Amino acid sequence: MSDMITADLVDLDLAARTKQAAARSLAERMVALGRVTDLDGFLADVEAREAQMPTGLDGGIGIPHCRSAHVVEPTLAFGRAAHGIDFGAADGPADLVFLIAAPAGADDAHLAILSSLARSLTDPDFTAALRATTSATAAAALLRGEKPPQAEPEVPGTGGESAGGPASETTAAPGGGAPAEPFRIVAVTSCPTGIAHTYMAAQALEQAGRDAGVEISVETQGSAGFTRLDPAVVAAADGVILAHDVPVRDRERFAGKPTVDVGVKAGVNRAADLIAEVRAKAARGEATAPEDQDATAPAPGTAAPVDRGGEPGEGYGARLRAWLMSGVGYMVPFVAAGGLLMALGFAVGGWDIDKAPSVAEHFAWGQADSWAALMFQTGGLAFQFLVPVLAGYIAYGMADRPGLVPGFVGGAVALTIDAGFLGGLAAGLLAGAVVRGVQRLRVPSALRGIMPVVVIPLVASAVVGFLMFLVVGKPIAALQGALTDWLAGLTGANAVLLGALLGLMMCFDLGGPVNKVAYAFAVGGLTTPTDGSLKVMAAVMAAGMVPPLAMALATTVRARLFTRAERENGKAAWVLGASFISEGAIPFAAADPLRVIPSVMAGGAVTGALSMAFEATLRAPHGGVFVVPLIGNPFPYLAAVLVGTVLSAALVIALKSHRGRPAAGGDPSPSATDHKVAVTA
Repeated sequence: MSDMITADLVDLDLAARTKQAAARSLAERMVALGRVTDLDGFLADVEAREAQMPTGLDGGIGIPHCRSAHVVEPTLAFGRAAHGIDFGAADGPADLVFLIAAPAGADDAHLAILSSLARSLTDPDFTAALRATTSATAAAALLRGEKPPQAEPEVPGTGGESAGGPASETTAAPGGGAPAEPFRIVAVTSCPTGIAHTYMAAQALEQAGRDAGVEISVETQGSAGFTRLDPAVVAAADGVILAHDVPVRDRERFAGKPTVDVGVKAGVNRAADLIAEVRAKAARGEATAPEDQDATAPAPGTAAPVDRGGEPGEGYGARLRAWLMSGVGYMVPFVAAGGLLMALGFAVGGWDIDKAPSVAEHFAWGQADSWAALMFQTGGLAFQFLVPVLAGYIAYGMADRPGLVPGFVGGAVALTIDAGFLGGLAAGLLAGAVVRGVQRLRVPSALRGIMPVVVIPLVASAVVGFLMFLVVGKPIAALQGALTDWLAGLTGANAVLLGALLGLMMCFDLGGPVNKVAYAFAVGGLTTPTDGSLKVMAAVMAAGMVPPLAMALATTVRARLFTRAERENGKAAWVLGASFISEGAIPFAAADPLRVIPSVMAGGAVTGALSMAFEATLRAPHGGVFVVPLIGNPFPYLAAVLVGTVLSAALVIALKSHRGRPAAGGDPSPSATDHKVAVTA
């Protein structure tokens, strides 16, 4: 970090009261030194990153950061605010603000800054020194790692160790005699981006280990790869801590040891508790011998990657949502690829392209109909994977890799018996439950080696097949048929109300779980298309286009009500909205949720209701205005989108006008951030 921060990039009296104003104040110092070329463009990138996930950390710390084309060289700026600034941390506002800028594509530089800073920020002495210093030069030196050695007198009775210093490698045995062997822990930390929280959790665990007098070795599985723990260290360990939000690579190394499995934030916030918990498990002898455990199964007392308890208080409902979102998340690419290929086939070849013979036997290079048939048939094959992929990855979320085979088999059965989308949901949950049950069985030693590749897939697939074919499949198929008939018969007020409800859901969390539920409901109808299901798909896509289009219109009509960064985001929102990417409105909703979210929900509800009232239909699951040729009643449909967009924009403008203009410098007034709510990106 020697070249990344100087005294000119330090502000010990940061006067900003919002995170936007803090970022602007620190970024202006970068611009003055020639390290950032375009202030507004860079701030737009910072705000876009902030919209993805808050950058506040426990302990009064904010670390806004981004990669940007407007950054010349990796740079760190530091500000200290006496009154505190809200960066979304659970424990309150931040008084230490670190703005990190890296050039676009400079992954290694960005990682180096963040990982080094993240480790330092878990040291109480380091943050205390930053809070106590009165010199910008001294603060910059601290951040560069140039803190001079302290010559403090030895505290009597400490043996030369400070309270937070390293613990001795051994502890005295009770009653004197030879020192007892220390308790040894190995740990793995990882987060989705593999940057800040990965290394903060590692540092927190290491510090807590020193305080507790245990030996702890941490493997950080970050975005730049990882250095594997020495197998000898793993073999000698008495316990394991896995603090992760993504699957642990090569997890089988830790089989047979007492294991605590939590989210990465628990590693940052509760490191001492995790160490105490794994020691308690070891004392109770909760681990099984390595040969008694399937290498692909979760360690005893732990769970699959998506089934971890995470933070205290997380209940079954939260885990169920995670399992279902796992399936939906893996299904969406098949929806986009398969659905759009089928839509292009209709656009080029006409509505009867589905009756074309197989292109494997009849294909003419120079005929457009042959190319249309090729696209339609390829897309149709991709679309046939929707239900199996949904079921397979729900099971994966519950039971890790052993759940994939029975999950896919159950999803295929759901298609065979016409149980459709609902059958896929049931098959995935059944497969995950069956695999988890099989994993808990003790088996003869002769079978242990073939458990993951033969026994679990065989037994679980047979059980799931039996249940889906003969027990639950037929009732679900009947329910699916009733739902299809209900959609086909929707008319009048019922259709309008359903459209309004779907519109509200699409605009509530802009790509989050509620949005995904509405979208999955619509896509599920396309697996057995009827006039009603095509109307639902049209209403969902129309409502989903409204939020970004409305914000783009509002920033164009009344630009003075928005910050410079929001105005830049508004330009991109035109394209995002037209492409049916609801997430284009997230930066606006994150900055001013109580005004933006109700406004776009109102517009989305009106658009969904009008689309159903106009009886518009849509065969493509995605595409926005680019699939207008595939829309039934396209002009009334586009009018519905326009009405919702104008209504949402007008509501946003009215609410923001009541608030007043942004503060000087283009930052929103404090009231825009005083009432924050979480927005799922």
